[in-house]
Amino acid sequence: MREISPTENWLLITLGMALSGVLYGLVAYPGEPIIIGAVFAAFMNMPMIAFERRILLRPLYRRIERLPTFAFIAAALVIYEILMSIGYALATLLMRSLGFMPQKPLAEAIVMPFNVFLYALAVCALIVFILRVRDLLGRDVFTSMLISRYRRPVKEERVFLFIDLADSTSFAEKHGDLRAQEFLKALFAAFAEPVRRHKGAIDDYVGDAAIVTWPLARGVKFARCVRCVFDILDDIEANADTWHKNFGHVPRLRAALHGGFIITAEIGVDHHKIAYFGDTVNTTARLESLCKSLGRQVLISTELAHRISFPDTIAIEDLGTHAVKGRGQTLGVMALAEQAKAELLAPFELRIPAE
Repeated sequence: MREISPTENWLLITLGMALSGVLYGLVAYPGEPIIIGAVFAAFMNMPMIAFERRILLRPLYRRIERLPTFAFIAAALVIYEILMSIGYALATLLMRSLGFMPQKPLAEAIVMPFNVFLYALAVCALIVFILRVRDLLGRDVFTSMLISRYRRPVKEERVFLFIDLADSTSFAEKHGDLRAQEFLKALFAAFAEPVRRHKGAIDDYVGDAAIVTWPLARGVKFARCVRCVFDILDDIEANADTWHKNFGHVPRLRAALHGGFIITAEIGVDHHKIAYFGDTVNTTARLESLCKSLGRQVLISTELAHRISFPDTIAIEDLGTHAVKGRGQTLGVMALAEQAKAELLAPFELRIPAE
């Protein structure tokens, strides 16, 4: 599946908004230039989408997000009304300056008709609903389900990242299960932005571990899967004071990367899910369990490492081959660390040995 860049994503959303305005203009104002409806729809709805995507007025969104559901909906509607009114006024000024609208009194021209408000709100609500469902399922899963890509099992290559919270049991014993769940919720939320930034998808949460995946070509491009791991670790470290303040504990993570062929299929009847089957998934889980016995925070299979062009900031240590539970063959294993930290911990081999 071809990657859609953030720019392309926003262009598609803008196009959808503009087309909705054209449709409304053809029905409500036949004979008027179609550009009027397109411009008004884009100016009125795009600020709302930007607000929903936490691009516009992000601090305000975070504040109302903490409100009870009905209070959140009421506050969001008020903000939508304000944003749409501003967008409508700006579109009016633009269309008047270009000569597409009659020069009636400005105060009258910039006041949004109620029927226009209702239509714009309905279109925006539909777009927001689709984006929320996409976020809930994950962008790749949503698109794949929409086009039924995995209705029949497909063999493909993928990268998997298993990232696990160390000492979660001791934290739960000390603070209780409820507090431990709040801690995990905050931790998994911290994973979201680095994963999104590096074009990955969080496939599942298993206990205190998260499973992240990429199509192999996308994951190895620009070493995205590796950069994602260290962005997560750096983010945790950079916010250590906040973690201490909120939980009295800074998360310690272990991570493992492996890639290869798997079978991808859409399963389920009442509850649909895209699931991954094969040795690659199981091997990644076993590789993550080696982190503890080998005393390393981040491990990668040699097989996957040879397919990645590592950034200069990453140091690589060849740990040889190791037996992996449930796998007949041994697995080549390498440890990864950020260069500056690696120099403090141990002498790392900075080049991957040839196969």
